[in-house]
Amino acid sequence: MAPTIPRIGKSAPLFEGDTVRYDSRKKEILYDKISLVNIIADNQWTVLFFYPRDFSSLCPTEIHSFNRRFKDFEKANAVLIGCSTDSTYSHKAWMEKPRTKGGIDKLSYPLLADPSLKISTSYGVLQRELGQALRGTFIINDEGILLSMTINPAWTGRSVDETVRTLQALQTGAACPAGWRPGRKTL
Repeated sequence: MAPTIPRIGKSAPLFEGDTVRYDSRKKEILYDKISLVNIIADNQWTVLFFYPRDFSSLCPTEIHSFNRRFKDFEKANAVLIGCSTDSTYSHKAWMEKPRTKGGIDKLSYPLLADPSLKISTSYGVLQRELGQALRGTFIINDEGILLSMTINPAWTGRSVDETVRTLQALQTGAACPAGWRPGRKTL
């Protein structure tokens, strides 16, 4: 059976799961839970991005690009979540390992574990034969409506700058021309 793909303008697939995140106040990596229902209840937007594997060579380039732009997501009232089919234990081990030794260090946002493959399946990004996700990026508004999605193959990284720009454009509620940036006129 072919996986279903979420639809723009429709309710995003609900998800909940275990995460690993770095708590800068406590200076430690913590296990936590997250759900789209709670994010929506807090009137926040969601940027959910999938990546294939922990401890890979391409994934850290995106993980760190998202981390460098974390304040922009925060400023846009958006919860940023990275997700792979790896376990929370794998996420934690990857986060504990220094970048110079193949790790990712501490991140400002949580990594969601999807070892059951349910979340990546519901978002239509699972490569079942490999047990990993494609590089999918989903922007969900504060009412739980999916407004943007892009899906790249595992070997092609995405533009985090474009993700931020798209989020900002969507939040205007207006028609935004190509290359639109905050402060420019909408149509």
